[in-house]
Amino acid sequence: SINGKCFDWLLISRRSCFRAGVRYYVRGIDSEGHAANFVETEQIVHYKGSKASFVQTRGSIPFFWSQRPNLKYKPKPQISKSVNHMDGFQRHFDSQIISYGKQMIVNLVNQKGSEKPLEQTFSKMVNSMGNGMVRYVAFDFHKECSRMRWDRLQILMDQLADQQDE
Repeated sequence: SINGKCFDWLLISRRSCFRAGVRYYVRGIDSEGHAANFVETEQIVHYKGSKASFVQTRGSIPFFWSQRPNLKYKPKPQISKSVNHMDGFQRHFDSQIISYGKQMIVNLVNQKGSEKPLEQTFSKMVNSMGNGMVRYVAFDFHKECSRMRWDRLQILMDQLADQQDE
């Protein structure tokens, strides 16, 4: 109940059975475009017979890469050089668009250091795909929100505002 108005709020997360695994052991996509550790989270609001739904998905960056565990705290990501990334990448987003419609990608990885090549490759692939149904926004979460500066998330919210209204 908010301001005397009672409603039902449901939160459901569904984890894909494709490419499930623990962090560092399962990354990227397979040839069918299934992203590792993919989760769909749906919020449903039911009020006086009306329903509204919002679905958010998350998963590993959808191209062929790995991050094999070693004795380092954070192993360096390795992007595969021997495979055509675009086939699986295209399959991934074709499936996303069929299931959910227009896509807003929010990439939160570091834009420097060992994760920089992941961000650059992801951005380049979205641009190469040239699909008007897919928009890409990179936000260096660790840099922008370091030292508990959660207020800086407003920068990201401002970047997404037009799409969110749409």
